[in-house]
Amino acid sequence: MSKQHTPFRFETVGSFLRPDYLKRARLDFENGKITKEELTAVEDKAILDLVAKQKKAGIKAITDGEFRRATWHLDFMWGFNGVEHKKTENGVAFHGEQALIDDTWLSGEISVDSHPFVEHYKFVKALEDENTVAKQTIPAPAQFFQQFIIPANIETTRKFYSTDEELINDIANGYKKVIKDLYDAGCRNIQFDDCTWGVLVAEGSVIRYGEDADLKSISEKLLKVNNLAIEGKPDDLVINTHVCRGNYHSAYFSSGAYDPVAEKLFGEENVNAYYLEFDDERSGGFEPLKYVSGDKKVVLGLITTKSPVLEDKQTVINRIHEAAKYIPLDRLYLSPQCGFASCEIGNKLTEEEQWAKLALVKEIAEEVWK
Repeated sequence: MSKQHTPFRFETVGSFLRPDYLKRARLDFENGKITKEELTAVEDKAILDLVAKQKKAGIKAITDGEFRRATWHLDFMWGFNGVEHKKTENGVAFHGEQALIDDTWLSGEISVDSHPFVEHYKFVKALEDENTVAKQTIPAPAQFFQQFIIPANIETTRKFYSTDEELINDIANGYKKVIKDLYDAGCRNIQFDDCTWGVLVAEGSVIRYGEDADLKSISEKLLKVNNLAIEGKPDDLVINTHVCRGNYHSAYFSSGAYDPVAEKLFGEENVNAYYLEFDDERSGGFEPLKYVSGDKKVVLGLITTKSPVLEDKQTVINRIHEAAKYIPLDRLYLSPQCGFASCEIGNKLTEEEQWAKLALVKEIAEEVWK
């Protein structure tokens, strides 16, 4: 199995609902009631249990569920030199809810030594068997870039980087180091989680990048930092992109079809596959898939993680065949539209409902790609 690469016909995005005892342990550590070693022991137990459940569910690309993180993206950034964070006072405005994720900003130039996610990966790697392969999820370089050029951070960022070009180069070099370390640890499947494109398609979103920003220039910068980070990777290392529109406690951040960015994103990003949200009308139609270049694959996120309600099986099958009008069926795959807990608060469904969703994905995939 170690030679197999993602995506598989039946896929997950990677994050899972945290069990209550893990949430309590993380809170106890935050409040100084337990040591880091004690927390790690609880995390280890929770991940061992999760991986066993993934294997039982037939999932081939196993992950740690992001159980060692508070959020899907910021914890990764905190593993770099020059990045600081603190508990937020205001949060980030999602649809109908404030996402209480830490304020994160630059305190120096970006570099990386031994990133903790490499050790996180090794723990899951050791759990592979003949039917499974470990996948590592990390935020895309574009996500890292966006974090430090948003209006709340740009003034601080400019103390260390006078131009976006300098910032992009340091981010890319940092990612190259982490990617190499993951590869040396045996990783052959990396997933870039990337909300930047999902945000960019929302009406008025370019304002987040400054008054002089425009769709074309922003797209070029996002593409550049991603491709620079990927440049020179080993041929047997698969890197895929998951495009999201925000996922916090079943709330979303943005809406908009892929059309404005499809040609640039699908045609020019040097990844092997895309995991794409298509669980409701906020993501638009399948026509932009015609821009997916070469032999790249597309994982259709047709099952929502934001609601416990199970989708109608035949409706999902019909939508897969609709997407196949724009990209061959043998290059299509199936997954939920996002993870079940991009942040440790998790989405509004139970663990039982989470596994029922994945059982439906598996059932549909086995019927469509017999």
